[in-house]
Order: sequence, then structure tokens, then C-alpha cells
Amino acid sequence: MRRVKLRSTLVVFGLAMMFGLVLTGPADAAGPAYVALGDSYSAGNGAGNYDSSSGDCHRSLSAYPYLWKNAHAPSSFADTSCSGAITTDVTSGQLAPLNSSTGLVSLTIGGNDAGFSDVMTTCVTGSDTDCVNRVNTAESYARNTLPARLDATYDAIRAKAPNAKVVVLGYPHMYTLNVFCVGLSTTKHSKIDEASDVIDGVIAGRAAAHGFVFGDVRTAFGGHELCSSNGWLHSLVVSPSWESYHPTATGHASGYYPVLNANS
Repeated sequence: MRRVKLRSTLVVFGLAMMFGLVLTGPADAAGPAYVALGDSYSAGNGAGNYDSSSGDCHRSLSAYPYLWKNAHAPSSFADTSCSGAITTDVTSGQLAPLNSSTGLVSLTIGGNDAGFSDVMTTCVTGSDTDCVNRVNTAESYARNTLPARLDATYDAIRAKAPNAKVVVLGYPHMYTLNVFCVGLSTTKHSKIDEASDVIDGVIAGRAAAHGFVFGDVRTAFGGHELCSSNGWLHSLVVSPSWESYHPTATGHASGYYPVLNANS
């Protein structure tokens, strides 16, 4: 009787241990220490639900870094992304949370270096020729000057976070083409989308050269650009103006977040 009772006890204990592992193992596992860097597309300008403590950086609690954080419960989380940031802003003011324990870094950067805001202002207020010329200038900068600036930023990230997986997210096309759309001309729409392709190509190339992952969001946003029937981007916003031409909360949830999640 004692042998049977002991054997039964061991079986029950073993089942309890196994069942306990099934129940508690995944729930207790934390995601990697995560740091979000970058510009307004990282910060979430346009997504609403802004963190008032972030001031002029306009960080949104509905932006893709927070969506990833909420879904994966990382062991630690820091978001230093900021509206208007360029590559040198990342290296000089956003890298403090990085260390050898950082497991994941995400960033969107480079658009402001190439003059994104001025491009859109020129294309909205100027002629087709003005827009084309301004985009050509931005594309020349992206091809000839931006690579070295990205290299310096990526080198600094790797030096501070040697063990992290780094996911560099690109920029979507701004417009759905070949559809009726009130506002800017077809020439302007095409040229602005061309600029996205040029800068994304440069970013993808430099990211790959550093062993980083490039997250291409253009496909995710396909059919949801401006001029589509279900757009995930703001057009011109009068107030606050800094939301203009940035993804909405849906753009972050259905565009950016799935791309980061698939590559993290």
C-alpha cells in the first residue's frame, strides 16, 4: 500500500510540475530589453494619444514602439525618439538607454536629413516644377550624403548595443497613384513617392551593410496611402501642423507594427 501510495504521489507531483510549467512558463517569459530611437515616424506624430511628458518630441502611446512593448512585455523599455530628429540627433541625444543587455532596437531615421518637411511644403505650395526640383535635390542628398550619416549613426548604435537586433524601418509611399484625387497633381504624387523609394533604398543598403534588418513598410501601406479609400496617413493638417503627412494610429497598428513584429 505504501509503495502504491508513494507511486501515486510521485505521479501527481510530476503532473503538477509539468502542468505548472505549461501554465507559467510562457507567461513569465519577458521579451528582450527594447529601445526605440528615431524621428517623428518612430515617435508617432499623427497617431494621437500623446505622452504629455515627451514635450515637443510628441511621442504617442499608440505608436509602433509602444504597440510592440504592450504585446511583448520586454524586460525593459525606453523610447527616446523625437519629432524632427535627424541622424546626428540620434547619436548625440538618444543612445543613453542602450547597453550590452539591450536585445532589440528599432528606429526610423533619415527622412529629415533629406529635407522631408521642406519637400512637402514646396510640393504643396509650389508648382510642379518647384516640386520636382526640390525632390531631385532631396534624392541627390539621399544618394550622396545620407549614406555616411547613416553609417555614423548605425556604428554608434552597434557600439553601445553590441548584442542587440536592430530593425531599421523605412517610410511608406505617400500617395496611391492612378486614381482620381483632389489636391496635388499626379506629377507631384509620383515624384514624392519616387523620393520614398530612393531614401528607402539607401536606408536598406546601409542597414544591410551593418548587419541590421530593414523593415519595408511600403507593401503594408499599399492601398492605404493618401488618395486611397482607406488612408492610413494624414494629409495637410492645420493644427497641429506637425501631424501633417504622418501615419495615423491605424497606420502604426496595421502598417508599422506588423512589420516590426515580423522582423524583431
